[in-house]
Amino acid sequence: MLRYAEQASGHYIAFKLLAIIRDQVFGALRRLAPAKLEGKEKGNLISLITTDIELLEVFYAHTIAPICIAIITSILMVCFIGRYHKMLAIVALVSYVIVGAIIPWMNSKFGRETGREYRERFGALNSYVLENLRGIRETIQYGIGEERIKTMTGMSKELDMFQGKLKRKEGMTKGVTESAVLFCSLAMLFTAVHYAKQGQIGFDGVLISVISLMSSFGPVFALSNLSNNLLQTFAAGERVLAILEEAPMVEEVTEGASVPANYEAVHVEGVSFAYEEEKILDEVSMSVASDEIVGIWGKSGSGKSTLLKLIMRFWDVESGTISFQKNQKGVNVADIITAKLRKNIGYMTQETFLFEDTIAANIKLAKPEVSEEEMIAAAKKASIHDFITGLPEGYDTMVTELGASLSGGEKQRIGLARAFLHDADLLLLDEPTSNLDSLNEAVILKVLKEEVKQKAVVIVSHRASTMNVADKIYTMKQGRVS
Repeated sequence: MLRYAEQASGHYIAFKLLAIIRDQVFGALRRLAPAKLEGKEKGNLISLITTDIELLEVFYAHTIAPICIAIITSILMVCFIGRYHKMLAIVALVSYVIVGAIIPWMNSKFGRETGREYRERFGALNSYVLENLRGIRETIQYGIGEERIKTMTGMSKELDMFQGKLKRKEGMTKGVTESAVLFCSLAMLFTAVHYAKQGQIGFDGVLISVISLMSSFGPVFALSNLSNNLLQTFAAGERVLAILEEAPMVEEVTEGASVPANYEAVHVEGVSFAYEEEKILDEVSMSVASDEIVGIWGKSGSGKSTLLKLIMRFWDVESGTISFQKNQKGVNVADIITAKLRKNIGYMTQETFLFEDTIAANIKLAKPEVSEEEMIAAAKKASIHDFITGLPEGYDTMVTELGASLSGGEKQRIGLARAFLHDADLLLLDEPTSNLDSLNEAVILKVLKEEVKQKAVVIVSHRASTMNVADKIYTMKQGRVS
């Protein structure tokens, strides 16, 4: 009955704590995003969110209770054996400390780095597998499957090598523990016989003290075995704590200014920015009035998309300012409440992400509370309404994972529908027509020309036809603008 209660309470507490930890980790990722998620190790993050957190269940459900049981049992047995002679109690206490504390501590100290390395390699392999799954069509098309498999096999072998190290440490710990149990039992036997010869204890004292010690090693022996499993658990815990304690590159503003109502322009003045050591923008300046379309043209890697992300404040500028101007006064985006800033900007990225849901739900992400009529109006502006209504289930058609059931142009137009539905005063469009044919591009550019009567629009594109709609064009080259 007590065993059942211990298991039930331990697992109940463990799963409650895991739910709290997951919530905390997702909260941390939300604070760290999007900069943290711009990295390539998404598989590593998935490994952390799933298997690393799951490993903590071993600690909460299978470690705390055994430690308490081992301590209580050891104290009771020391007191029981101590009735015959206090020196026998000391031998018992030292035996329990060696088997239940010193050996697990040494195992943890010398094996923790291996456990940490194993979790890192496991996360790296997850990232590589995820990358292979996403690029399966390219892999087949260009016949690089064997090369990818070879790399994955090499990573698996390295992971297996570290797992082998952990298993060897586990076997070594078990051997040391069993040897310690044997030597401690012999120490108790010799000590009891010594005091029996001196007449301080009887034969019953020798027999009972030795048998009691040998039969009571179970709880502390379990602690020694636990230390093997905890090598990965501690490593997983360190990875989780590292995420929770990581400082975000951009701190969200929760108390500050608002975007000025009816602002006159958005000013980018002397902005410089670098990803680590790589300089992306160098003293960039431009202005977007509230009733014009500004085009940004340039080769790939010139910093066009980065500039839009700085306006969204996904990162902070290194120098210079980005501000909303009204009555010759500017409000810096870094001083505006982050949620309000992004609510007042419609932003369409180069790659539209679609959730595994209906087309209607994917469009309404921009404004969930809108009516059916408003959603359809946004879809018409994006030249996607006719395509959707031609589907058997119309707007209720389910989108498969990552939007694989739709073409690049269809996904892009759904992204545009989101941007139009968001109905923000500032519209940032990153390559909005790159996957569209001339007809759909013309329809969308016409809509943009009409939208500009009430909005400021920034279009990043490499297409000359798209740039034709712009009132003003900035050319970016090697991080500078002209």
